Amino acid sequence: MSESERLRRKLDADLGGCCDADVENRLNELRALADDADKHAGTRSVFAVLGDETRNRLARVLAASDDRLCVCELEPLFSVSESALSHALSDLADAGLVTREKEGNWRYYETTERAERLLAAAEADA
Repeated sequence: MSESERLRRKLDADLGGCCDADVENRLNELRALADDADKHAGTRSVFAVLGDETRNRLARVLAASDDRLCVCELEPLFSVSESALSHALSDLADAGLVTREKEGNWRYYETTERAERLLAAAEADA
């Protein structure tokens, strides 16, 4: 049975009758939903970034801080190389979850409002 035949059966049951126009209208509605979801594909990368344990923990530490933090302040908290830590911070920045600011030899990071909202939402049901 094809997908459109299954859809026709569902619409027939829901509407108490169904014609080709009903099927086409519903398919158009569903395609619009899919197109809208594709416009927000960038959210997928945010979740991929936060799915990594080091990056997730970095985001949480930065969010818990009252001030921006330097890499040298973060490094003692993680058992990864300085290079790996810098790469993780770069990934968070590329995803729009942290901002970075360079002052002389030091680079400072802090979470964005977007990251804080995502982390708060994730903790709401925890």
